[in-house]
Amino acid sequence: MKKLTVLNKVIILIFFVALATVGYGWHKSKPVARLISAEEAKAKVEKFINENLLPQDIKVNVKTVAPEGALYNIVLEINGKEYTSYMTNDGKKFFQSGIDIDQATADAQKDKKKQADEQANVDLPKSDKPDVELFVMSHCPYGAQIEKGILPVIEALGNKINFTLKFCDYAMHGQKEINEQLTQYCIQKKNKDKLFKYLNCFIDKNDSSACLKSAGLNKTTIDSCVKSADQQYLVMKKFNDKKTWANGNFPPFDIYKADNAKYSVQGSPSLIINGVQAQSERDSASLLTSICSAFNNPPAECGKKLSSTPPSPGFGKGTDAGSTSDAGCAK
Repeated sequence: MKKLTVLNKVIILIFFVALATVGYGWHKSKPVARLISAEEAKAKVEKFINENLLPQDIKVNVKTVAPEGALYNIVLEINGKEYTSYMTNDGKKFFQSGIDIDQATADAQKDKKKQADEQANVDLPKSDKPDVELFVMSHCPYGAQIEKGILPVIEALGNKINFTLKFCDYAMHGQKEINEQLTQYCIQKKNKDKLFKYLNCFIDKNDSSACLKSAGLNKTTIDSCVKSADQQYLVMKKFNDKKTWANGNFPPFDIYKADNAKYSVQGSPSLIINGVQAQSERDSASLLTSICSAFNNPPAECGKKLSSTPPSPGFGKGTDAGSTSDAGCAK
């Protein structure tokens, strides 16, 4: 290896001196902050609050101090009430409260939806006992969705409302839908007190025979009613005659034909409250708000806390995070 020349030695010496000077200057201008321990944070915040924020006869109790990112999450107790505050982990800044952005955003969205529901239903006619009519197709995914949402509302309000399950005047899901709608029509006609137990089962399992049994219904009685209703409204006769089908695609289901025309029902689901089409999301909380807006004097049950999460469309359990305001099943 060649020996370093005097010039090279001078250049290297200048480089290291400059580096040391720059490093010293940087550290001097931007000193690294010392982080304090949780115990130090507890003592500091306790002293600060007691000496600067509270009257002499009131003292703060610091219950817990826990790291949270670049902060300490500090739970305080003052006069028996708990408060959550924050301090930077260098002990320089104290925040009396913090906002959880995700939770605050979710809460704001719920408030907006509630206000929208109330505004949408502000013109619903009022009555002492509102009439609630829900038009669906038994196999429409969005019909099943609103049924999941409204059943807890019906359970909460009980006999404070007049509820009737009705069907659109055409079917979109084949003979299975016609058969099921005849069955549900007859359950409501013969054993309305067992309809909701049956529906809770059917919208989950999509198994009519099993749900008739679990609801304690007499299949012979229901089958006899179905036969009579079919003859009265010519349901299967029209199903087998495609000349009667709407747009050549959808067989008629005429049991509630007059009511469909009266309310201008266009698809499943359609919610009618006191004779007027109501606008509502399909979660239980929104449906409760809509129905309760039609009372002259809302009962205490209207204050019940129900789920604001939309149920999933179709059969089965679960929730749906997406929008539920579309028409669903319509021509």
